[in-house]
Amino acid sequence: MPRQPVRYLNPRTGRTWPVEEALWRAPDDRGYLNLTPGAGLERGAIDTGARSLWRYAAAIPVAGAPAASLGEGWTPLVPIRWEGAGFLAKLDFLMPSGSFKDRGTAVMLRYLKGRGIGRVLEDSSGNAGASLATYAAAAGVSCRILVPAATPKAKIVQMAAAGAEVVPVAGTRQQVAEAALAEAERVFYASHNWQPFFLEGTKTLAFELWEQLGFEVPDNVIVPLGYGSNVIGLHLGFAELKSAGEIARGPRIFGVQAAACAPLVAAFAAGAEGLVPCEIGPTVAEGIASSKPVRVGESLRAARESGGALVSVSEEEIVSALRRLARRGLYVEPTSATAIAAFDALRAGGRIGGRERTVVVLTGIGLKASEKIGALLGLAGA
Repeated sequence: MPRQPVRYLNPRTGRTWPVEEALWRAPDDRGYLNLTPGAGLERGAIDTGARSLWRYAAAIPVAGAPAASLGEGWTPLVPIRWEGAGFLAKLDFLMPSGSFKDRGTAVMLRYLKGRGIGRVLEDSSGNAGASLATYAAAAGVSCRILVPAATPKAKIVQMAAAGAEVVPVAGTRQQVAEAALAEAERVFYASHNWQPFFLEGTKTLAFELWEQLGFEVPDNVIVPLGYGSNVIGLHLGFAELKSAGEIARGPRIFGVQAAACAPLVAAFAAGAEGLVPCEIGPTVAEGIASSKPVRVGESLRAARESGGALVSVSEEEIVSALRRLARRGLYVEPTSATAIAAFDALRAGGRIGGRERTVVVLTGIGLKASEKIGALLGLAGA
């Protein structure tokens, strides 16, 4: 299928701009940008010799060879027996930098480097910054990363070791984002939350699940939800497969937030199109502790149009899921454990059937949060 040229799209005004010049926000109203729809993916276009997400290059609208591929994507999909039920664990924590963010970062940096961008700015609670630092080092791009002062030390060390300029900022995750926006007038803002080419990487999760399941789709996909790049990427990817005639339907998408910080869940429950007032507090799942996500409408539509939902889980449920996962050999960070906690709750509530095929996406490795995990699980000597 011939690839259709894509353009930047302002979803609020309908205006478009060519992608030859890198943008991170709309010139007309300074809001976030999307891309116009791609042509989709047919199974015959898959490069089966590529053991990475670049096997789907035919559906990724960036030209030229990968600027810095480290083998991102094509992660294992493993069947897990779980307390009288079962699910398929998508091990996206087994990425080069230790999180699913490598899908989006690899594609975004390939695009930006191709547009002549040699220095970038990012804000992150940890994993996105670690991913950007990793791929910027491989691509020869310099980066400045603003992080919350409470970011786990292991993640800060990972960024700094890769050569990033890491700047701790006192305050909440939202205050860190606002500090980055203030600096974005001087350095190109390569935010994974604003740059739509990041979503071109996360949509490959849908392609992989489809291919790894023998070109079929699961009934449900459960994924942690902060700013929404995985939920939105799944929705985009399955929509492209449907537009290409490869599937008749996509799975139900369930995005999971910690109950202590669940603005998207509150909006979903209210039937709203934007954020609604809700209480925001601290959570052990700091990777999804986002009080003012950027792409609110897209996250809500992904759940609604798929027939899924946005749900929340308590701190106690997160820690319980974390402990039980570790006892099964899956050592993930607390943010990832929210997806398992949601699987338990959705199954107990009858929203997911025992015979349905459910994928649970595990997004971040536990090694970068070992100190916190030791404390949460009460491990001696931790």
